[in-house]
Amino acid sequence: MRRLLLLWLLGAALSGWAQQDPFPRIADAYWLEINGAPVWHKQQDRRLPPASLTKMMTALLVLEQPALPLVLQTTVTVSRAAALETGSRIALRAGEQLTVADLLSATLMASANDACRALADHFGGSQAGFVRLMNAQAQQLGLSNTRFVNACGHDAPGHYASARDLATLARALIRHPLALTLASQREQTIRSTDGKRSFVLKTTNALLGRYPGAVGLKTGHTRQAGDCLVALAQRGNTQVLLVLLKGADRWWDAVDVLDLAFDRAAQQR
Repeated sequence: MRRLLLLWLLGAALSGWAQQDPFPRIADAYWLEINGAPVWHKQQDRRLPPASLTKMMTALLVLEQPALPLVLQTTVTVSRAAALETGSRIALRAGEQLTVADLLSATLMASANDACRALADHFGGSQAGFVRLMNAQAQQLGLSNTRFVNACGHDAPGHYASARDLATLARALIRHPLALTLASQREQTIRSTDGKRSFVLKTTNALLGRYPGAVGLKTGHTRQAGDCLVALAQRGNTQVLLVLLKGADRWWDAVDVLDLAFDRAAQQR
């Protein structure tokens, strides 16, 4: 059934109709672009909970630190607040020490809230201080429908983003090669700096290794946000970026949308 739908939509695309929304039911809001150019979207400026897609901003602020190679090897001491983080986590303990690089891996790959919070406390002095940096960066990027209240993406009043803004944030993030390197990995082991504990990180992105060309980028889920996804796929010279907020069936729908986008790009060559 999905393949028949895809063929029907492809025919519509070739007839020029598909600039209008061909996927009106896949999410409360979405944004699809090919090589940086917007193609399809729905309620792209609606302010919605972004769940762990928030962590793209946390990662961006880390990656834009001066003298990044040295910063990545800096030791971070896990705060008590980080160790008490709820939701997705790798069970860090207060007082443990890990490098910035390893905490960044846990944040992007495993969407670990405790690792994310440890980075926020380290670079912002506290979560509140880091959130101020996040919102300043959002303003600098022109994200007019985005506001952060916490570093990791927990549901909270006033914590929101739009699909269009998240696409802009994703583009800023992938300008840093390390972000793509980490986001495209399926598994990695990190260790505390004393070597006493190891943590096996497994990606939360079900497209990696299963969808041809998938290279990232970030997943998210909370009760209010539902299933969220920023999917990035590359085939030859064609790059497709998809943002889903409160998706209906994010993995299958992402496959359908990405397939149609690559078919469209091929037909326009």
